[in-house]
Amino acid sequence: MTSSRLTNVNAPATLTRLSASERYRIFFYLGILITLLAFGAPFGGLIDIPISFLLKNKLHLTASEVTGFRLLAAIPLFLSFLFGFLRDIWNPFGMKDRGFLMVFGAIGAGLYVVFAFAPMTYATLLAAVVLVTIAFLFVTSAQNGLASEIGQQHVMSGQISAAWNIFASLPAVVALLAGGWLSEILESTRAAWVLRILFLSGAAIMAAIAIFGVWKPRDVFDNLAPASKNPPLLRQHIRILAGHWPIYPALLIWLLWNFAPGSATPLQYYLQNTLHATDTQWGQWNAIFAAAFIPTFAIFGYLCRKIPLRTLLFWGTAIAVPQMLPLLFIHSLVGALIVAVPIGLMGGIATAAYLDLLIRAGPAGLQGTTLMLSGALYFIAARFGDVLGAWLYDQYGGFVICVIATTMVYALILPIIFLIPQHLIATHDGEILHDKEIEARPEV
Repeated sequence: MTSSRLTNVNAPATLTRLSASERYRIFFYLGILITLLAFGAPFGGLIDIPISFLLKNKLHLTASEVTGFRLLAAIPLFLSFLFGFLRDIWNPFGMKDRGFLMVFGAIGAGLYVVFAFAPMTYATLLAAVVLVTIAFLFVTSAQNGLASEIGQQHVMSGQISAAWNIFASLPAVVALLAGGWLSEILESTRAAWVLRILFLSGAAIMAAIAIFGVWKPRDVFDNLAPASKNPPLLRQHIRILAGHWPIYPALLIWLLWNFAPGSATPLQYYLQNTLHATDTQWGQWNAIFAAAFIPTFAIFGYLCRKIPLRTLLFWGTAIAVPQMLPLLFIHSLVGALIVAVPIGLMGGIATAAYLDLLIRAGPAGLQGTTLMLSGALYFIAARFGDVLGAWLYDQYGGFVICVIATTMVYALILPIIFLIPQHLIATHDGEILHDKEIEARPEV
């Protein structure tokens, strides 16, 4: 089956509908890349959890000192949008995203090797995480921009969102399940040896990303039209982005969704102090929660081809607003582990719909900037939402107020959906409408 090319006045470029086999080959390519990135991230995956245990158990840092380490190490993450800017205006070796993968994958691998044989100190670990994170963000910006361009140009943003979320979730589940086991290993093994193995593993993953960049599958790149023959200068870049209204409600929704005062430290304290969960059981709760999203990501991948994004946004949010409330009705650790399943399921449609919206909302040629800006907002919202949650937990005597605050924040998303331009969300994946057809459709 050949591709069908259509144009639309609302679209940023010529749109291409691909056959099922072409789409599956694209998912395969992106799935490998996203999985490698999820495992190799110095601020997540399998790297972050052992480092947190090293800081706590081997360097004997206090809780506030660990928090300070994480805040300093997150500075590049707060500036993620700058890496998106560079991705959208720079074309390494004329290879665009593949050039970023090869160059910065190799740099990241080299940095991991250097720090694998450096003395294990606070300063060394901080420098390692910050520098590798900078290299990693260049690679991430390439993956984000490429996935967004594919989603926009091939009218498959919802399917890209579903696949992206599924492939990113699987390594997260593995890392969370391994957390307690790694803690025990670190207690009984020389820390320097563990750190060396850890960083050399990171080097192997980054090297694999660099090698992966050499591959240029035809289904991924030959059907992808250049976003712009003349990429904008930085000043034009900023002006175009600032004047593009659709990104504002999309980013605001993303900010609110990730600003969850009850989902991190307060929940951990509730499970461990009140329900007496161990470190391993806390990791298990998070793993079950993360895994429970996957079925609804898959459901979204099916529904997004049948139902307009506008409808999925509204009802996905309506289901997600009371997501944390089941925790108020459990009084045992077993109950907490059980309700982790419905809590995760309730958030899947919303999460996938919000990423779908972000992909659609990015202006042509600035897709990397838009997605990396959403990444910066994610880390800002998550960190400061956790600060607020911890304060509420301490000041108002428990977890209930944190759940109420989270529910109220999620409820604020519903009215924002009606601020999104209708042409952006009136269609399902693979559908292209003209203005009159969009106006004739019901709101939800």
